[in-house]
Amino acid sequence: MRKKKLLSVVLALLFPAMLFAQKEREITLAEAINLARIQSVDAAVALNELKTSYWEYRTFRADLLPEVNFAGTLPNYNKSYSPYQNADGEYGFVRSNLLGLTGQLSVDQSIWLTGGKLSLNSSLDYIRQLGTNKNRHFMSVPISLQLTQPIFGVNNMKWNRRIEPVRYAEAKAAFISATEEVTLKSITYFFQLLLAKEVLGTARQNETNAERLYEVAGAKRKMGQISENELLQLKLASLNARAAATEAASNLNAKMFQLRAFLGIANDETLQPILPESAPDLRMVYQTVLEKALERNSFAQNIRRRQLEADYAVAKAKGNLRSIDLFASIGYTGQDREFSAAYNNLLDNQIVKVGVKIPILDWGKRRGKVRVANSNRDVVLSTLRQEQLNFNQDIFLLVEHFNNQAQQLSIAREADEIAQQRYKTSIETFLIGKINTLDLNDAQNSKDQARQKRISELFNYWSYYYQIRSLTLWDFGRNEELEADFEAIVNN
Repeated sequence: MRKKKLLSVVLALLFPAMLFAQKEREITLAEAINLARIQSVDAAVALNELKTSYWEYRTFRADLLPEVNFAGTLPNYNKSYSPYQNADGEYGFVRSNLLGLTGQLSVDQSIWLTGGKLSLNSSLDYIRQLGTNKNRHFMSVPISLQLTQPIFGVNNMKWNRRIEPVRYAEAKAAFISATEEVTLKSITYFFQLLLAKEVLGTARQNETNAERLYEVAGAKRKMGQISENELLQLKLASLNARAAATEAASNLNAKMFQLRAFLGIANDETLQPILPESAPDLRMVYQTVLEKALERNSFAQNIRRRQLEADYAVAKAKGNLRSIDLFASIGYTGQDREFSAAYNNLLDNQIVKVGVKIPILDWGKRRGKVRVANSNRDVVLSTLRQEQLNFNQDIFLLVEHFNNQAQQLSIAREADEIAQQRYKTSIETFLIGKINTLDLNDAQNSKDQARQKRISELFNYWSYYYQIRSLTLWDFGRNEELEADFEAIVNN
């Protein structure tokens, strides 16, 4: 008994706190959009994709700059036996017991125009023989210049300089488009919650009205003014209204959870979406929208990149028909038992190599690869032409839908006002016995549909508007481009 009383006291103390734990928060469409761009998971994914593209581009830019490298073996200890052939042809084994150190410092620079590589090197080798004969030797290469140059092969550096800036421009445009797509998603969830809220409000009002009408009908039935069938119809309408209100409340909770999760809002807040009163009075021109989209959308950069990559594949296939590599090295070298003397009395150190690989008979394999690359390029170009046509068509349809939507929204708003007034009038008329339950139900359904239609048309307006923004990366309300400080965004 004491435990039950204690539990009752605790529940009595906690129950009011539980009631007030849910905090109500009004939220406008603009606030939902701003929160989505900052806190949503989709926005974080778009940011991470931008960072990946940014560092890939930075890596490409770094490949164009000189690179300083150090390579060394510190140390190399060798105590082993190795085979050795004497002058008379007899083999034996010789014992090695030495300590070696090597180090090389190089400055490497890729040559953009030719695709070769130029290296400036300086190296030092040291060998110390261990055991009874403790000799040591130094060999220095104070400076040497090396050139590695493929001839007739594809210049990868040249093609990367063409493709990578386009790829990064595509990534930047895609990030802004992704931000607008986050906006579109937040608009969808916002209006779904708004519609669920309106449906619940309507359902509860309908439930109240149905109960009231049933009570009035009960009194009228006692006076013989209505039939038993009409009374049962109103009873059934009251039950249906109660069921609809319960279902609408459940749907509202689901839509609220969805929006809260997307915006990153705590679950202890009850969102109250505010219906936007108006929409900007804009009219789009197809040609203007198309020009902005072709100029700024990531699709335009995507087309250019894929064209370049197809051309690059053809160039690589042609370059593989024959391969000639040139290697040249010029410098000075010295060697002595003393470190300082190894840098005196330097001698020329020159190496020139020309490697050739030309297929004599490969049964047309390489030329077949060239034809495959050409065919793939033709397929890519045909695909791009079709995608371009589809892109233009989508732009045209979006502009048409948007321009028509303003009128649809105006009609839906006026129809909503009329339907609301008709329903009020129908209730008053029913109470005085001038209309039957069928007419009343029709007025109620018309009222509910008109309100939902108004919200749906308002959603369609904003959806079309932000879809056009996403494709053009242009703010038509302010007549300015959508831009971002990518350096600050990535390094934040």
